[in-house]
Amino acid sequence: MIAYHPSYPSIDDLRARARRRIPRFAFEYLDGGCNEDVNLDRNTRELREVQLRPQYLRPFTGVRLDTELFGHTYSAPFGIAPIGLQGLIWPGAPRILARAAREANIPFILSTVTTASIEEIAEITEGRCWYQLYHPAEDRITEDILKRLESAGVEVLVLLCDVPSFGFRPRDIRNGLSMPPRMTLRNIAQMLGCPAWGVQMLRQGIPQFATMKRYMPDGMSMKQLGLYMNRTFDGRLSEEKVARLRARWKGKLVLKGVAGSEDAAAAVRLGLDGLIVSNHGGRQLDAGESSIRSLESIVADFAGRIPLMVDSGLRDGPDVARAMAVGADFTFLGRSFMYGVAALGNAGGRHTIELIRAQLKQVMEQVNCAHITGLPQHRVG
Repeated sequence: MIAYHPSYPSIDDLRARARRRIPRFAFEYLDGGCNEDVNLDRNTRELREVQLRPQYLRPFTGVRLDTELFGHTYSAPFGIAPIGLQGLIWPGAPRILARAAREANIPFILSTVTTASIEEIAEITEGRCWYQLYHPAEDRITEDILKRLESAGVEVLVLLCDVPSFGFRPRDIRNGLSMPPRMTLRNIAQMLGCPAWGVQMLRQGIPQFATMKRYMPDGMSMKQLGLYMNRTFDGRLSEEKVARLRARWKGKLVLKGVAGSEDAAAAVRLGLDGLIVSNHGGRQLDAGESSIRSLESIVADFAGRIPLMVDSGLRDGPDVARAMAVGADFTFLGRSFMYGVAALGNAGGRHTIELIRAQLKQVMEQVNCAHITGLPQHRVG
C-alpha cells in the first residue's frame, strides 16, 4: 500500500507545487541560500557524488530502518530539521510537522525563531521534540527558556553555533522580508495570488515568534522588532559559553553547525552528547565547504566517539542513504518537509515522511543492506 500521495512521488514535485501555492517572498526565504547560492548548490551536488555498490547474490534478509539515538529507538534514521518563520511559509506548519513526526516516531527540532511555542510543540510530541537554541544575549532569557524546556519534558537541547552573524541573503533583502510581511504592493499582489495560503493565514492568525513573545515589549514596529531581535541573540559562541550550558543542562546537549574537526574536538572535550554537521543549509557562508565534505573529515576523526548527525543538502531518501554511507549516525532534512507542507497542507508532513521512508527502503533493498548501520560497507571508493 502506498502511504504517500502518488501524484507527488518526488521532493521536486512537492517543491514545484509549493512554489505555486505560497507567495514568492515566502518561497524565496525557504528555497534560497546566501550571496550567490554557491554553497546551497554545492551541498546537494557533492552529496550526490556518493555512490553505492549493490551485492545482488548475497542472501536477502529484509531491511530495517529503526535507529537508536540517545536512548530512544526511532522508526527511521532521519528527522525534521529546525527552520525559522515556518508559519510564514505555511500557516500552522510547525504544528503539522510536529504532529507528523510524533505519529511516525521520528525527531522534530523546534527552532527558537519559528512560529510555535515550546509548550504547544512539547504537548503535541509528548515531550519528544528537540529544541534548537539561538543563544540569547541575556542570561535571564536563557535560564527561563531552559526552565520551560524542563517543565515541558524536552530532553534534547540543540545549541546552534553557525550564526555568529546573520547570512547575507539578497532575495530576502529585495523582498523586505519581515514578520508579518511588509505590505508593499508587490507583496500584497503575491499574497492575493495564493488564495489557499491566504485562507490558512486568516484561520491561523498572523504568525509570531511564539517562544520569544513573552520576552518582547508590546506594540513594537517592524523596525523596532528587528533591532530587538539583533540585541536579543548573541550567536557567537565560545567554549566558555558552551561549558556553562553543559553544566546547567542535565539532558542531552547537541552542537549544531559543526563544520570542522577543531570544533568537533572541543565539543567532545566539553562533554557534549552529539554533533550535527551542518552549514545551515548553505544560508550562512557561501565560500564554505559542503556538509558532506565536512562530515567525511569529521567521521575520519570522531566516528564511534560521539554520535555524528548531518543536515544541509539532503533532499530525499537516496540522500539519506548516501549520508549514512559516509558515516552519519543520523540525518535531518529541512526544506523537503516545508515543501511538503506548503504543497499539501495538513497532509504534507505525513506524506513527506512516508515518501522519504519508501525511497530509503528501496535503496537498501536494491543494494541488499539489512540495516542502515551497514550502508558504509556499500559505499564505492
